[in-house]
Amino acid sequence: MGTLRLRGPEEKIIMTERSAAVFIQAWWRGMLVRRTLLHAALRAWIIQCWWRQVLEKLLAKRQRMVLEFYVQQEWAVVRLQSWVRMWCVRQRYCRLLNAVRIIQVYWRWHTCHSRGFIEGHYELKENQLNIQLEISLGSQACKVQQCIPLPLKE
Repeated sequence: MGTLRLRGPEEKIIMTERSAAVFIQAWWRGMLVRRTLLHAALRAWIIQCWWRQVLEKLLAKRQRMVLEFYVQQEWAVVRLQSWVRMWCVRQRYCRLLNAVRIIQVYWRWHTCHSRGFIEGHYELKENQLNIQLEISLGSQACKVQQCIPLPLKE
C-alpha cells in the first residue's frame, strides 16, 4: 500500500491496492480507446484526403473537357468564317474576272475595227525565211507573202 499523488502537492489521496488497480485499468482502457479513436480518425483523414484528390482529378478532367470542347467550337467557327470569307472573295474575283474579259473583248473588237491588226506566220528553211502577213485596217485587208534569202556565213 502506498500513497498516490494525483492533483497537487498539498492534496494526497490514499488508495488501496484494489482502487489503484481499478485506476490503472481505467487509465489503460482510456489509452486503448484514445488510441483506437486516433487510428480511426487517421484512417478517416486518409480516406478524406484520397477522396479530395479524386474529386480534384475529376474536376480537372471536366474542366479540360470543357476547354477542349470550347477550343473545338472556336476552331469550327474560325474555319467556317474563313470559308465564308474565301467564298465572298472568290465571288468578287469571278465577277471582276468576268468584267475584265468583257472589257478585253470590247477593247479588242474596237482596236481591230478602228486601228487594225497584223497577223502572220513565218517559217525558216535552210537558208531562207518565208513570211505570210495579213494586215487589216478596218474594212481594208492586205496580204503579204515573201521569201527572203538568208546569207550563210562559212
